[in-house]
Amino acid sequence: MNGIINVLKPEGITSFDVIYKVRRILNTRRIGHTGTLDPMASGVLPICVGKATRAAELIVASDKEYICRLKFGAETDTQDSTGEILKTSDKRPEEAEFLETLNAFTGEIEQIPPMYSAVHVGGERLYKIARRGETVERKPRKITIFDITPLSFTADEAEIKIICSKGTYIRTLCEDIGKKLGSLAHMTALKRTRSGIFKIEDAVSVEDVCEEKLTPVDELFSDYEKIVLSGKDEFRVRNGAAVLNPLKTGKKYRLYGADGSFLCLSEGIEENGTRLLSSIKNFY
Repeated sequence: MNGIINVLKPEGITSFDVIYKVRRILNTRRIGHTGTLDPMASGVLPICVGKATRAAELIVASDKEYICRLKFGAETDTQDSTGEILKTSDKRPEEAEFLETLNAFTGEIEQIPPMYSAVHVGGERLYKIARRGETVERKPRKITIFDITPLSFTADEAEIKIICSKGTYIRTLCEDIGKKLGSLAHMTALKRTRSGIFKIEDAVSVEDVCEEKLTPVDELFSDYEKIVLSGKDEFRVRNGAAVLNPLKTGKKYRLYGADGSFLCLSEGIEENGTRLLSSIKNFY
Protein backbone atom coordinates (compact mmCIF):
# COMPACT_ATOMS: atom_id res chain seq x y z
CA MET A 1 0.00 0.00 0.00
CA ASN A 2 1.67 3.19 -1.21
CA GLY A 3 0.38 6.72 -1.74
CA ILE A 4 -0.71 9.95 -0.10
CA ILE A 5 -4.09 10.60 1.45
CA ASN A 6 -5.37 14.15 1.89
CA VAL A 7 -7.01 14.09 5.32
CA LEU A 8 -9.23 16.86 6.66
CA LYS A 9 -7.99 17.33 10.22
CA PRO A 10 -10.75 18.45 12.59
CA GLU A 11 -10.28 20.93 15.41
CA GLY A 12 -9.60 19.65 18.92
CA ILE A 13 -7.19 16.80 18.19
CA THR A 14 -3.48 16.64 17.39
CA SER A 15 -1.92 15.68 14.08
CA PHE A 16 -0.55 12.58 15.83
CA ASP A 17 -4.10 11.62 16.84
CA VAL A 18 -4.98 11.66 13.13
CA ILE A 19 -1.92 9.56 12.30
CA TYR A 20 -2.90 7.02 14.95
CA LYS A 21 -6.43 6.71 13.59
CA VAL A 22 -5.32 6.44 9.94
CA ARG A 23 -2.70 3.83 10.87
CA ARG A 24 -5.40 1.68 12.48
CA ILE A 25 -7.85 2.11 9.58
CA LEU A 26 -5.27 1.21 6.93
CA ASN A 27 -3.60 -1.40 9.15
CA THR A 28 -0.07 -0.19 8.39
CA ARG A 29 2.74 1.27 10.46
CA ARG A 30 4.70 2.90 7.65
CA ILE A 31 2.92 6.22 7.71
CA GLY A 32 3.74 9.86 8.39
CA HIS A 33 2.24 13.34 8.12
CA THR A 34 3.71 16.31 6.27
CA GLY A 35 3.50 19.27 8.60
CA THR A 36 1.95 19.45 12.06
CA LEU A 37 -1.26 21.37 12.73
CA ASP A 38 -1.95 22.56 16.28
CA PRO A 39 -4.98 21.02 18.03
CA MET A 40 -6.99 24.24 17.59
CA ALA A 41 -6.31 24.21 13.83
CA SER A 42 -8.16 22.32 11.12
CA GLY A 43 -7.69 21.60 7.43
CA VAL A 44 -5.43 19.83 4.99
CA LEU A 45 -3.09 17.22 6.47
CA PRO A 46 -1.46 15.09 3.74
CA ILE A 47 -0.48 11.69 5.13
CA CYS A 48 2.09 9.53 3.35
CA VAL A 49 1.70 5.76 3.35
CA GLY A 50 4.26 3.07 2.50
CA LYS A 51 7.00 4.10 0.07
CA ALA A 52 5.32 7.48 -0.33
CA THR A 53 6.80 8.44 3.07
CA ARG A 54 9.96 9.16 1.07
CA ALA A 55 8.12 12.13 -0.43
CA ALA A 56 7.16 13.66 2.94
CA GLU A 57 10.02 16.16 3.00
CA LEU A 58 9.10 17.33 -0.51
CA ILE A 59 5.51 18.03 0.57
CA VAL A 60 6.72 19.77 3.72
CA ALA A 61 8.88 22.03 1.53
CA SER A 62 5.93 23.10 -0.65
CA ASP A 63 4.03 26.35 -0.14
CA LYS A 64 0.90 26.43 2.04
CA GLU A 65 -2.37 28.35 2.13
CA TYR A 66 -4.22 29.27 5.33
CA ILE A 67 -7.28 31.18 6.44
CA CYS A 68 -6.96 32.61 9.92
CA ARG A 69 -8.83 34.92 12.26
CA LEU A 70 -7.03 37.34 14.55
CA LYS A 71 -8.42 39.34 17.45
CA PHE A 72 -7.10 42.79 18.31
CA GLY A 73 -6.39 44.13 21.78
CA ALA A 74 -4.53 41.31 23.53
CA GLU A 75 -1.30 39.32 23.35
CA THR A 76 -1.08 35.79 24.78
CA ASP A 77 1.79 33.51 25.81
CA THR A 78 0.91 31.01 23.05
CA GLN A 79 0.10 33.71 20.47
CA ASP A 80 -3.40 32.24 20.12
CA SER A 81 -6.66 32.05 22.06
CA THR A 82 -5.59 28.91 23.97
CA GLY A 83 -3.02 30.85 26.00
CA GLU A 84 -2.94 33.21 28.94
CA ILE A 85 -3.26 36.94 28.24
CA LEU A 86 0.04 38.76 28.82
CA LYS A 87 -0.80 42.30 27.66
CA THR A 88 -3.86 44.24 26.57
CA SER A 89 -4.37 47.39 24.52
CA ASP A 90 -7.34 49.71 24.05
CA LYS A 91 -6.14 50.77 20.61
CA ARG A 92 -8.08 49.40 17.64
CA PRO A 93 -6.78 49.82 14.09
CA GLU A 94 -8.63 51.51 11.27
CA GLU A 95 -9.24 49.32 8.23
CA ALA A 96 -6.97 51.40 5.97
CA GLU A 97 -4.18 51.12 8.55
CA PHE A 98 -4.70 47.36 8.77
CA LEU A 99 -4.56 46.91 4.97
CA GLU A 100 -1.40 48.98 4.72
CA THR A 101 0.22 46.91 7.48
CA LEU A 102 -0.56 43.64 5.67
CA ASN A 103 1.46 44.88 2.70
CA ALA A 104 4.47 45.30 4.98
CA PHE A 105 4.43 41.57 5.74
CA THR A 106 4.51 40.30 2.15
CA GLY A 107 7.71 39.06 0.54
CA GLU A 108 10.72 37.61 2.35
CA ILE A 109 10.63 38.49 6.04
CA GLU A 110 12.22 37.31 9.27
CA GLN A 111 10.18 35.54 11.91
CA ILE A 112 11.17 34.45 15.41
CA PRO A 113 9.84 30.94 16.22
CA PRO A 114 7.33 30.99 19.10
CA MET A 115 8.19 29.48 22.44
CA TYR A 116 5.26 27.10 22.07
CA SER A 117 6.69 25.26 19.05
CA ALA A 118 8.59 22.06 18.27
CA VAL A 119 11.78 23.90 17.26
CA HIS A 120 14.91 22.57 18.97
CA VAL A 121 17.09 24.98 20.96
CA GLY A 122 20.00 23.59 22.95
CA GLY A 123 18.81 20.03 22.28
CA GLU A 124 15.35 20.62 23.74
CA ARG A 125 12.04 21.48 22.10
CA LEU A 126 10.88 25.01 22.80
CA TYR A 127 7.42 24.02 24.02
CA LYS A 128 8.95 21.93 26.81
CA ILE A 129 10.97 24.93 27.95
CA ALA A 130 7.87 27.15 27.73
CA ARG A 131 5.84 24.74 29.89
CA ARG A 132 8.37 25.28 32.65
CA GLY A 133 7.62 28.99 32.46
CA GLU A 134 11.00 29.75 30.88
CA THR A 135 11.91 31.77 27.81
CA VAL A 136 15.08 31.42 25.73
CA GLU A 137 16.56 33.44 22.93
CA ARG A 138 15.56 32.25 19.45
CA LYS A 139 17.24 33.17 16.20
CA PRO A 140 14.99 34.70 13.54
CA ARG A 141 14.31 32.62 10.45
CA LYS A 142 13.68 33.79 6.92
CA ILE A 143 10.26 32.92 5.51
CA THR A 144 8.29 34.13 2.51
CA ILE A 145 4.74 35.44 2.55
CA PHE A 146 3.68 35.23 -1.08
CA ASP A 147 0.31 36.86 -0.53
CA ILE A 148 -2.01 38.11 2.22
CA THR A 149 -5.63 38.71 1.27
CA PRO A 150 -8.03 40.43 3.72
CA LEU A 151 -11.35 38.57 3.91
CA SER A 152 -13.16 40.55 6.63
CA PHE A 153 -12.48 43.36 9.10
CA THR A 154 -14.16 44.84 12.16
CA ALA A 155 -12.88 47.02 14.98
CA ASP A 156 -12.14 43.95 17.09
CA GLU A 157 -11.06 41.23 14.65
CA ALA A 158 -10.14 40.36 11.08
CA GLU A 159 -9.90 37.33 8.83
CA ILE A 160 -7.12 36.90 6.29
CA LYS A 161 -5.91 34.36 3.74
CA ILE A 162 -2.17 33.70 3.62
CA ILE A 163 -0.04 31.92 1.02
CA CYS A 164 3.38 31.26 2.50
CA SER A 165 6.55 29.19 2.47
CA LYS A 166 7.32 26.28 4.76
CA GLY A 167 8.26 27.12 8.32
CA THR A 168 5.79 30.00 8.64
CA TYR A 169 4.04 30.32 12.01
CA ILE A 170 0.67 31.95 11.35
CA ARG A 171 0.05 32.75 15.02
CA THR A 172 3.41 34.54 15.13
CA LEU A 173 2.40 36.46 12.02
CA CYS A 174 -0.84 37.51 13.78
CA GLU A 175 1.08 38.71 16.83
CA ASP A 176 3.60 40.61 14.69
CA ILE A 177 0.78 42.30 12.76
CA GLY A 178 -0.79 43.37 16.04
CA LYS A 179 2.49 44.78 17.34
CA LYS A 180 3.07 46.77 14.16
CA LEU A 181 -0.44 48.20 14.46
CA GLY A 182 0.23 49.12 18.08
CA SER A 183 -2.95 47.36 19.18
CA LEU A 184 -1.66 43.82 19.93
CA ALA A 185 -3.32 40.72 18.46
CA HIS A 186 -3.56 36.95 18.77
CA MET A 187 -4.91 34.18 16.53
CA THR A 188 -8.37 32.80 17.30
CA ALA A 189 -8.90 30.34 14.41
CA LEU A 190 -6.79 28.64 11.75
CA LYS A 191 -7.63 26.46 8.76
CA ARG A 192 -5.06 25.12 6.30
CA THR A 193 -6.74 25.18 2.91
CA ARG A 194 -3.85 23.91 0.79
CA SER A 195 -0.52 22.11 1.19
CA GLY A 196 1.31 21.87 -2.12
CA ILE A 197 -1.06 20.18 -4.59
CA PHE A 198 -3.46 19.05 -1.86
CA LYS A 199 -6.57 21.23 -1.50
CA ILE A 200 -9.22 21.33 1.20
CA GLU A 201 -12.06 20.70 -1.26
CA ASP A 202 -10.51 17.30 -2.05
CA ALA A 203 -9.74 16.32 1.56
CA VAL A 204 -11.51 13.39 3.24
CA SER A 205 -12.56 13.06 6.86
CA VAL A 206 -10.71 10.60 9.08
CA GLU A 207 -13.81 8.41 9.06
CA ASP A 208 -13.76 8.20 5.25
CA VAL A 209 -10.09 7.20 4.97
CA CYS A 210 -9.58 4.07 2.84
CA GLU A 211 -7.00 2.64 0.45
CA GLU A 212 -9.04 3.82 -2.55
CA LYS A 213 -8.48 7.45 -1.47
CA LEU A 214 -4.70 7.21 -1.82
CA THR A 215 -3.10 9.54 -4.39
CA PRO A 216 -0.22 7.88 -6.31
CA VAL A 217 3.05 9.52 -5.30
CA ASP A 218 4.03 10.36 -8.91
CA GLU A 219 1.13 12.82 -9.10
CA LEU A 220 3.24 15.11 -6.93
CA PHE A 221 5.56 15.49 -9.93
CA SER A 222 3.00 15.65 -12.75
CA ASP A 223 4.54 18.90 -14.05
CA TYR A 224 7.75 17.05 -14.95
CA GLU A 225 8.33 15.16 -18.19
CA LYS A 226 7.80 11.40 -18.06
CA ILE A 227 10.50 8.99 -19.26
CA VAL A 228 9.99 5.22 -19.52
CA LEU A 229 13.11 3.09 -19.16
CA SER A 230 13.79 -0.52 -20.05
CA GLY A 231 16.61 -3.00 -20.26
CA LYS A 232 19.99 -1.87 -18.95
CA ASP A 233 18.84 1.66 -18.18
CA GLU A 234 16.03 0.44 -15.94
CA PHE A 235 18.39 -2.02 -14.25
CA ARG A 236 20.93 0.75 -13.56
CA VAL A 237 18.32 3.10 -12.07
CA ARG A 238 16.90 0.33 -9.87
CA ASN A 239 20.42 -0.15 -8.53
CA GLY A 240 21.00 3.51 -7.79
CA ALA A 241 23.15 4.35 -10.80
CA ALA A 242 22.79 7.24 -13.24
CA VAL A 243 21.97 6.71 -16.92
CA LEU A 244 22.92 8.62 -20.05
CA ASN A 245 20.72 11.64 -20.69
CA PRO A 246 20.55 13.46 -24.04
CA LEU A 247 18.06 15.93 -22.52
CA LYS A 248 18.53 19.23 -20.66
CA THR A 249 20.68 19.52 -17.56
CA GLY A 250 19.10 21.10 -14.51
CA LYS A 251 15.66 19.83 -15.49
CA LYS A 252 13.67 17.28 -13.46
CA TYR A 253 12.04 14.13 -14.88
CA ARG A 254 9.79 11.29 -13.76
CA LEU A 255 11.35 7.90 -14.49
CA TYR A 256 9.23 4.76 -14.94
CA GLY A 257 10.04 1.11 -15.49
CA ALA A 258 8.91 -0.87 -18.52
CA ASP A 259 6.00 -2.24 -16.48
CA GLY A 260 4.75 1.30 -15.79
CA SER A 261 5.90 1.43 -12.16
CA PHE A 262 7.18 4.78 -10.91
CA LEU A 263 10.89 4.52 -10.15
CA CYS A 264 12.13 7.93 -9.11
CA LEU A 265 12.25 11.66 -9.46
CA SER A 266 15.39 12.43 -11.42
CA GLU A 267 17.42 15.43 -12.59
CA GLY A 268 19.56 16.01 -15.62
CA ILE A 269 23.18 16.65 -14.65
CA GLU A 270 26.53 16.88 -16.42
CA GLU A 271 29.68 15.09 -15.26
CA ASN A 272 32.98 15.35 -17.12
CA GLY A 273 31.16 16.49 -20.24
CA THR A 274 28.63 13.64 -20.13
CA ARG A 275 24.93 14.29 -19.62
CA LEU A 276 23.29 11.97 -17.11
CA LEU A 277 19.98 11.38 -15.37
CA SER A 278 20.65 11.21 -11.64
CA SER A 279 18.06 10.13 -9.08
CA ILE A 280 16.83 12.71 -6.55
CA LYS A 281 14.38 10.46 -4.70
CA ASN A 282 13.69 6.75 -5.29
CA PHE A 283 10.25 5.15 -4.92
CA TYR A 284 10.83 1.58 -6.09
